[in-house]
Amino acid sequence: MSKDILLVTSGMNQMLKRPLLVKKTEIGGLIRDFRLLTGLTQEQFGAYLGVTYGTINRWENERSQPSPIAMQLIGQKLGEVGEQGQELLAKYFSIP
Repeated sequence: MSKDILLVTSGMNQMLKRPLLVKKTEIGGLIRDFRLLTGLTQEQFGAYLGVTYGTINRWENERSQPSPIAMQLIGQKLGEVGEQGQELLAKYFSIP
C-alpha cells in the first residue's frame, strides 16, 4: 500500500501536467504551514473546508488524515496563494 496521498491542484496541476504526491507523514506539516501562511485559525481553516477545528487539529497532529475531498480543497486553495503556495509545493510534494 502506498504511503503517499494524491493532491490535485487546480492551477498547479495543469501547469505540471502530473498529479502531485505528498507523503502521509508530512500531511500535518503541510496543513499547519499552509494554514499559518494564510493567517487562518484552525477554526477558520476548518470552516473553509467544511470540517471542525478539532478535525484540523487532528490532521496537524497526525492523528488522522484528510479525506480526498478535503485534499482537493486544500490543493485548490494552495493554487490561489501564488509564490508562497509554490514554495509549499516544493517543500512537501514530489512529482511521480
